[in-house]
Formats: sequence, C-alpha cells, structure tokens
Amino acid sequence: MFHNLKPQPADKILALMQMYREDPRDQKIDLGVGVYKNAEGVTPVMRAVKAAEQRIWEEQDTKAYTGLAGDPAYADAMIGLILGTAVPRGNIAAVATPGGTGACRQAFELIRMANPTARVFVSNPTWPNHLSILNYLGIETVPYRYFDGETRGVDFDGMIEDLNSANAGDVVLLHGCCHNPTGANLNLVQWQEVVNVINARGLVAMIDIAYQGFGDGLEEDAQATRLVASSVKHCLIAASCSKNFGVYRERTGLLMAISADAGQTRLNQDTLAFLNRQNYSFPPDHGARVVTTILTDDALRADWQAELEEVRLSMLGLRQQLANELQRLSGSDRFGFIAQHRGMFSRLGAAPELVEKLRADHGIYMVGDSRLNIAGLNASSVPILAKAIIDVGV
Repeated sequence: MFHNLKPQPADKILALMQMYREDPRDQKIDLGVGVYKNAEGVTPVMRAVKAAEQRIWEEQDTKAYTGLAGDPAYADAMIGLILGTAVPRGNIAAVATPGGTGACRQAFELIRMANPTARVFVSNPTWPNHLSILNYLGIETVPYRYFDGETRGVDFDGMIEDLNSANAGDVVLLHGCCHNPTGANLNLVQWQEVVNVINARGLVAMIDIAYQGFGDGLEEDAQATRLVASSVKHCLIAASCSKNFGVYRERTGLLMAISADAGQTRLNQDTLAFLNRQNYSFPPDHGARVVTTILTDDALRADWQAELEEVRLSMLGLRQQLANELQRLSGSDRFGFIAQHRGMFSRLGAAPELVEKLRADHGIYMVGDSRLNIAGLNASSVPILAKAIIDVGV
C-alpha cells in the first residue's frame, strides 16, 4: 500500500527554518517563521498564562472529556472577546478546535458539506495553509486582488471588482485584522463596502482572525469582524489563541457559525459537533481552559491585556524604527508602508532573487514572497536589516 504514496511538496517555511539552523554565521536574522519573539529572541510564556496554569494545576480534579464542542465556558469567553455584544448569543454556534488551523479546516469541511459547489474567494496573497487545505478538500478557490505591489497597500478597487464576480452561495474568506502575509488592512469604510457586496450578491462571509490585539488594540482589531458578523446573513469565524495568548503548542482555537436566523443555530451547533467527532472527537482542553481562566478573572485579564499591549507597542516601535532607518539610508519615503502595516508581518514587495540575495549575502532569512516577521527583529538588528535591504537594491 505505502509504495503508492507520492512525495509531497516541502513546506517552504519549515525548509527555511532548517537552512537558518544550519547557517554557521553569527550575524544571521530569522524573519521567516510566524512566531512572536521578544528582544532576546524568545517566545515567552505570558505572565497570566503561567498564573492560570498554576491555578488549574492546583484546582483541576479530572482530565475527563469536556464534550464534542469543548467547554461551553471557553466558547462564551472567546465569543465575548471577539464579538462583544455585536451578535446575539443565540445566533452563534461554536466549537473548540485544535488551533486556528483546526478551525479553518472545520469551516472548510462545513462549507463542503453545506454547499458542495461553493467556491471560496481568497485574497491574493493569503496564508498558504488556506490554499493547501482547500485544495486538499477539493474545494474550488478563486483569488481576488488584494495586495498592490506598487503601493504595498490594498488594491481595494480590484478587490471589489473581483468579489462582484462571485455567485450566490460562494464564500469570501477575509482576514479579520493584521493580514497575513502582507500586513496591509482595510479601513472600516472599506469593510462596509465589502459587506454591501456580500449582501448584494448573496455570499457567505468567512473571517480568519488570528492576531487580535497585535494591530491597533483588542477592541479596535475586532471592529471589522463585528461589523461583518452583525451585518450578513451567514458568517463563519475561525479564531486562534496562539499569538495573542502565546499558547502556540497548546493548539487553542474556536470556530463559530453565525446565522441571522436564530432558528438555524441548533442545526449549526449539531453539525459542528458532528464534524469534530469525525476528525478528532473531543478537542484539546488545556489551552482552552487557560484562556477561559484568564478571560473570566478580572486580575488575570488585566495583566494579560497589559502584556499584550506591551507586545503590540514593541512591534509598532520596530516598524517605525525600520521605516525611519530605511528612509535615512535611501533618502526616500518609499518604505513608509512598513510603519503603516499592522501585525507581525509586512510584505516588502521584493523579487525572489533579491530575497535569496538577502539570505546568501547577509544571512537574512525571509519567505520567498518577501514576507518578513517584524517580531523577529530587535533594536540592534533593525539597522542590519535596513542596510542589507538597501545593499541588495530592494
């Protein structure tokens, strides 16, 4: 049987990580892997997470299953964090998932079950796992214009034109905030126009929100998701706690299915639980319990928000420092977009051969499409990166 298996394409980011580890140079910079790192290059355990884990260790008296959908308290806490009061709770079905990737996978499974002919419109570019999973499931994808290679902002006119070619029942996959891989985001006026297109053409909205709190703040980063969820007939939301709680390895995610008709919620909830059963039965609980403990305790939540704000401001500071240094070295403001982008990533818009030159000549590792992880920098490495970018002619 196994001799029929075919080699699968290597994961480009994992391959890049391996190359970085094998590079003997002392002065090398890893801007590829999408993980937050502090100034010391460490992905720390947040203070509130440690405190919550200690409390759970002391108080937890069973490791029994929580249920196919996970602990209801976790769903309630996450719905409150992401949606606030924008959508009545009775209109929301939700299940815990293994990370944001698991939430996306379950959402795509639900789409295929509900409407096998639905196409999924995805931004060009988007997170590679979106396309990988959709292709694996045999769901047709249609790219819509998003990133403007000249301005390094959003090609909004192109985006709207492409979305207006979608058919009723098609799905529009949107990034709730901090677009990955570009860092370029819509403003609220533009988001409202996207909502108008979704409603006018009878489309289904799907939002992947993995970086809430990394952009303009917890509440600000949720505004677009709340606008969409409260304005459309059907909405799917895939959420991740990996970044804003730093619980990457705990695989902590949530999938929501929202219908304007509350009478649909029970069927939605049963279907989500069924899909969990088919894929992994009961979702992991430890990370979800940590998140729930933090979000439902005033002191822990305040400490978590304070540390998350420190993380956000540090990335904004690095963005501004890099933009300023590039302006100084280049004598132009053509890199000002870096300070305007939000989240962990920015896309330089450099050709693949220049990205390779950065690696070969300067030991700077980033994904081939020129996506760089701002959180891979610190105050000392920013000038090194800026000089290398100018030297190779970006």
